[in-house]
Amino acid sequence: MFKINGWRISSFNGALLAAYFIPTWTMIAFKIMISPVHGLYERPSVSVALFVSDHLHFAGMATVRFAWLLAVGRLTVVAFFAIFLFFLTRPSIRKSGGCDEALGIALLIGSVISFASMVMASQVGEFAALRLHAAELLMLLGTAIVLLIERPAPQPQVDRAAAASGELSLQQP
Repeated sequence: MFKINGWRISSFNGALLAAYFIPTWTMIAFKIMISPVHGLYERPSVSVALFVSDHLHFAGMATVRFAWLLAVGRLTVVAFFAIFLFFLTRPSIRKSGGCDEALGIALLIGSVISFASMVMASQVGEFAALRLHAAELLMLLGTAIVLLIERPAPQPQVDRAAAASGELSLQQP
């Protein structure tokens, strides 16, 4: 396992992903929240909008609700990446791998959103959106694979003889 001063590869890779997804998906979600239909038809979400209007035949209000649902999903991913970054600042949590749950949830929800958007982009023929969502999905899946393969740091071994006699290792000279 490759470590630099307690930084695991998955922690470093997750921090890089958070640096991309937090500002990007926050701006996309806020544009959708401010103007749902206009924000949904912008470049990052145009494939979803075309799929919803062409294939699912949603009415205007249903499209607005779907846009808000997409914005909430993106903000949920952003929130879990932010929680991951907060946990990453604590060395004891970072070294033990305690921040992996927040990263895992962000990767799972983000992968589902990116995969669904990629499928919708392929159905409506939006190839620029398809490349965008495929790139995001590959980044998320790559980090998920590293997170699954990499093991947490081993816990320090306790002197069993000292623990059995009731003495702590700090009390020994």
